[in-house]
Amino acid sequence: MTALTILLVLVLLLVVFGLLFRLQILTSIFSGTFTRDIGMSNSVNAILFIVFLVFGGAWFAYSFVENFDKMNPAIASVHGHQMERMFWTTMAVIGVAFVITQILLFGYSYKYQHKEGRRAYFFAHNNKIEVIWTIIPAIVMAALIFAGWKAWTRITGPAPKNSVVVEVMGKQFNWLVRYPGRDMKLGVINYRMIDAVNEWGFDLSDKSALDDFTTNEIHVPKGVPVLIKIRSRDVLHAVYMPNFRVQMYAVPGMPTRFWFTPTLSTDEMRAKLGNPKFNYELACNQLCGGSHFAMKATVIVDEPDDYQNWYASQQSFSAKNPDVLAAFQQKAKTLAQPVAAEPEAKEVAPAPLASASY
Repeated sequence: MTALTILLVLVLLLVVFGLLFRLQILTSIFSGTFTRDIGMSNSVNAILFIVFLVFGGAWFAYSFVENFDKMNPAIASVHGHQMERMFWTTMAVIGVAFVITQILLFGYSYKYQHKEGRRAYFFAHNNKIEVIWTIIPAIVMAALIFAGWKAWTRITGPAPKNSVVVEVMGKQFNWLVRYPGRDMKLGVINYRMIDAVNEWGFDLSDKSALDDFTTNEIHVPKGVPVLIKIRSRDVLHAVYMPNFRVQMYAVPGMPTRFWFTPTLSTDEMRAKLGNPKFNYELACNQLCGGSHFAMKATVIVDEPDDYQNWYASQQSFSAKNPDVLAAFQQKAKTLAQPVAAEPEAKEVAPAPLASASY
């Protein structure tokens, strides 16, 4: 107990001395006799601000130029050019604002570093400045948003009637691809029918599903609109095809879509880039699990005649998997068989009541 009392007294004395010291400083400040040596650190920090602005800006510019081609792969779709213009317009507006604000931020930090005798100007409010820096950004942002909205509604709106339909489904960790057959209609799929063979869950009792076929690669014709129907079987994925400027989420339980028109075949892009091994790519750009890196598929843009030949050579899922089709047919026959009528029970006469003997 005595030790605790001594400790509390010592703490109280430290608090009192601290308050007295603070009171002395405040008194000297008000009397004008207080001086504090700032030292060289303030000037050094101010100079470092300018150094960071200059060298950081130079490094940013170098990095931007050096990686420009990696950030902007060659465009191979009709809407891609419009998206590119919209993107760089937005970047130009934001970039100008960024450069101006950073120069002012670091420049003011240097210009208005601490100096003896300098007092800050108290600027409480200015209606004119408030109106200017509210209205101008609002107008610019509204214009950018409106342009983006118009482009987005055009891209995600109804696809042309002559569009080639391809459906992709993301799952951990690969893409499944299917096409409608000769009837040009995608058949019904049912998740309850998914197994190791029937990965899509084809319901082969639906006639439209009988001629659907699956592939490991995505083939599309050049110059023809392509409607991509998108599904996810498990978690959130994303259909990302950078050369076509295509990006759309694959959401479990919520089919999405995106349509575009390819403008350069795979062979033409290889010749343009001087890379005979180039292939268009469908990648997932959402972190979807441990093997996310494997979520890739090859996209091949064919000339229209080559696409027709490739399409005609494909075999339907039901033809490749006759056992699955036979199981569906057997199930259909079982359900279609009439149920045998049960024989009518013979009417039994009621037994007479036993005579009671007394």
